[in-house]
Amino acid sequence: MIMDKSVKGVVLLLWCLSVATCLCSRDPKVVCIDKEKQALLSFKIGLKDPSNRLLSWASDEDCCTWRGVGCNNITGHVVELHLGNSYSGNDYETYVRSKLGGDINPSLLKLKHLNYLDLSLNDFGGISIPDFFGIFRGLRYLNLTGAQFGGRIPHQLGNLSSIRYLNLRENFDLYAYDLGWLSHLSSLEYLDMSFVDLHRAVDWLQVVNMLPSLSELHLCYCHLDNIPPSLGYVNFTSLAVLDLSLNFFNYTIPNWLFNLSNSLLYLDLNYNSLQGQIPNAIGKLKSLQFLDLSNNGYIEGRISSSVWNLCNLHVLDLSYNNFRRGIESVGNLSGCIGKSLKSLDLSYNQLTGHIPDWIGELKSLKRLYLPYNSFYGPIPSSLGNISSLRFLYLSYNKLSGTLPESLGQLSHLEVLHIRSNLLGGFVTETHFAKLSKLKLLEMSSNSFVLKVNTSWIPSFQLEAIGMGSCVLGPRFPSWIRMQSSPYYLNFSNARISDTIPTWFWNLASRISYINLSGNQIHGEISNITLNSETIDLSSNCFKGWLPRLSPNVTAFRLSKNSISGSLSPLLCEKMDEQKNLQILDLSKNLLSGELPQCWMYWQTLTILNLGSNNLFGKIPSSMGSLNFLTSLHLRNNSFSGDLPLSLQNCTSLEFIDIGENKLSGNLPSWIGEKATNLTALRLRSNKFSGNIPLQICHLTSLVVLDLANNSLSGVIPPCLDNISMMATGQLSYDDFNRSYAYESYEENLILVTKGRESEYEKILRFVRSIDLSSNNLSGVIPSEISTLSALNFLNLSQNYLKGKMPEKIGGMISLESLDLSRNCLSGEIPQSMSNLTFLAHLDLSHNNFSGRIPLSTQLQSFSELSYTGNPELCGAPLLTNCARNDESEGATPVHDHNEEGSEMMWFYLCMGLGFVVGFCGVCGVLLFKKTWRYAYFRFLEDKIDQLM
Repeated sequence: MIMDKSVKGVVLLLWCLSVATCLCSRDPKVVCIDKEKQALLSFKIGLKDPSNRLLSWASDEDCCTWRGVGCNNITGHVVELHLGNSYSGNDYETYVRSKLGGDINPSLLKLKHLNYLDLSLNDFGGISIPDFFGIFRGLRYLNLTGAQFGGRIPHQLGNLSSIRYLNLRENFDLYAYDLGWLSHLSSLEYLDMSFVDLHRAVDWLQVVNMLPSLSELHLCYCHLDNIPPSLGYVNFTSLAVLDLSLNFFNYTIPNWLFNLSNSLLYLDLNYNSLQGQIPNAIGKLKSLQFLDLSNNGYIEGRISSSVWNLCNLHVLDLSYNNFRRGIESVGNLSGCIGKSLKSLDLSYNQLTGHIPDWIGELKSLKRLYLPYNSFYGPIPSSLGNISSLRFLYLSYNKLSGTLPESLGQLSHLEVLHIRSNLLGGFVTETHFAKLSKLKLLEMSSNSFVLKVNTSWIPSFQLEAIGMGSCVLGPRFPSWIRMQSSPYYLNFSNARISDTIPTWFWNLASRISYINLSGNQIHGEISNITLNSETIDLSSNCFKGWLPRLSPNVTAFRLSKNSISGSLSPLLCEKMDEQKNLQILDLSKNLLSGELPQCWMYWQTLTILNLGSNNLFGKIPSSMGSLNFLTSLHLRNNSFSGDLPLSLQNCTSLEFIDIGENKLSGNLPSWIGEKATNLTALRLRSNKFSGNIPLQICHLTSLVVLDLANNSLSGVIPPCLDNISMMATGQLSYDDFNRSYAYESYEENLILVTKGRESEYEKILRFVRSIDLSSNNLSGVIPSEISTLSALNFLNLSQNYLKGKMPEKIGGMISLESLDLSRNCLSGEIPQSMSNLTFLAHLDLSHNNFSGRIPLSTQLQSFSELSYTGNPELCGAPLLTNCARNDESEGATPVHDHNEEGSEMMWFYLCMGLGFVVGFCGVCGVLLFKKTWRYAYFRFLEDKIDQLM
């Protein structure tokens, strides 16, 4: 927390006065009051003290000399109990052992002069705060922070009329129905009830407003969901610190805040759901030094120009909101705010435009955070004028141009983070001229070319070096040899085509994260022992055998190299060591031999990828000991035999890809019974036989089911509609990306879709696919499959399926590819197929379909090859026309000559007969009906006269 020195002084003064009372020299003749001493001993009996913190509390000693006890140096009365547990963050185990617990004995009531009580950071196991605490009328300081009290806050605390400091923070099982008791604490100056459940206390603001002496109020994460927009009269005008962060407010920023213009120094409203714009009235808070409105998300529009009138503001955090445009139109900040602002955070918004030059006028700025916006254009060179700048974050924008050389003058800069922009050009020694304090340099995912002398010795000592996708090669950068303490190194895709110098491995043993992937680094690493926590050497040209891994390694990626030899030296040496490896990716190498039976020593593995090697033999049963395994990739090897039954113990499996092997036997039913979290099951191109087990329908999270090119028989399970993820389910990015250290492992699968083989990685989570092609399946296509409305790819080709296509197949509205070719299907193509508007690949060839192809934009867009081999099928795009239907549409039918002659004869006969009947009918009436005959000729004469 950032707080003004004067505010800190209030709390510090209280602390110093109390400690002074305890520690001041006192008259040696004044001793502890015996009655109070006995009360403390009774209190001690009820406590649990595992670390003997209260060892000095002995009956034969003066209680004023006991640890944590403070006495009045004149009267000898006990006035203070300092029993809070200290925790510096260095030794957690000692902190836990030092916690007091048990019960709080009412004997404390005999300490009638007690004015200071600190029980913070202990563990009282959820007991209630004793009601009798309210009897300590002289108590000025009560600190119960993190002491694990629970239940309802006793209203008797409202009797503490002298209390100035009350801290109930982080008692997570504590709650209150109302806070009316607080209104009696007229002397209260500091109140912290953060992480206490106050969602029933709808009167919280009205009560707090009745505390005229209150200078600090902390109600962070109190489940508050109401913040009145206005108050009739603001009474707590001494308020200097207000923390209402991490609540559930969904209103606009309340107006009553602006009545605290003379007192408020610290305002924290982050992690709420505040809406609307920042009011112009915020400029009234002239004394404000800390303003945090971050992580609301609904504060939007332009950044109010009144913010820049906060002339005493030191920290401004508006990150994670919905600000857009506007920053460039605010105006020049060379005025009052430019002289005071030390930290500006506008990250995670929608700000766009150029970063304005006036940023360089913020002469006092130490921290500038602008990442995750849409800024474009160059980095302003004026940033080099902010000589006090220590942290500069411009990552994840659309900045372009070169890196200003003026940044090399920022002698206090510790962090330069410009990752993932469109920056480029040469970076030379001038850019780092005076950056002697630089600790973190992250410029990855740009197009920089580092051009420094081979003998260059940087003035800085970096702890983190991120230069991925920057051109550093072709030689391995020698300047990092002088970096003594980096923990992070990313030289991926850096166009290095050199061998790794031997000195690097000595440095690497001290680096936690190493990424050299995507280069052309060559040489052998057989005799190296890798010690880093995360190592990525994938996509290079390494040869030889596998290196050794120390127990420190948790992620090792060496895919797409030319590593040969056996896995045994890596997996089976030093089996007495504790293994911590979680990710092992050795795919696309030249590894050979059988898998060893050493997997029981690698039980922390979560991802194993050995695909595309030359491995053979049976899958070892010891793999069943990998209880945390989520991803198993063994594709494109020569494994044979059955799937070991022990794999059913790997109940966390989400991805299984063992396609393109020689595995045989029946598909095990345990896959559907035990591995119920499966997202992808790929067993294609093996020798599996037998039926598809019904248990496969239990895999409701499945998005890829690929059993193609085996010898499976029987029917397609009708229960496939149970796979709900192929109907309506959505998967997140994290379901396909396993985070580790500073990177993530992205799952990938090779699938045959739209008639061709494609590798799916970044978009895999959007794929829904069923491929049962090239088997011996029979029976009908179950109608239930039509309910899988999210399915993208369905391939049932090259089987022995018969019967009709499901009538409601048009309900599979997401289908992009449908292949039912080379089966024995019959009947008409359902009219509902015209609903498949996303269909880009269709193959219904070589079946027994008949009738007209339904008319639709999609179905007529495919070539006749999609329908060939169906003799009874007609209509576009086939050349075979459909006689019966086309006649009703006025098309010229195509018949044989005998049928055509017969039809023409009957046509002329009927036409002549109709003419004769019509003529005779009219003339006969005129001949035999005299009046009609006269009328008819009179009508003709009249018409002739009109024309003349």
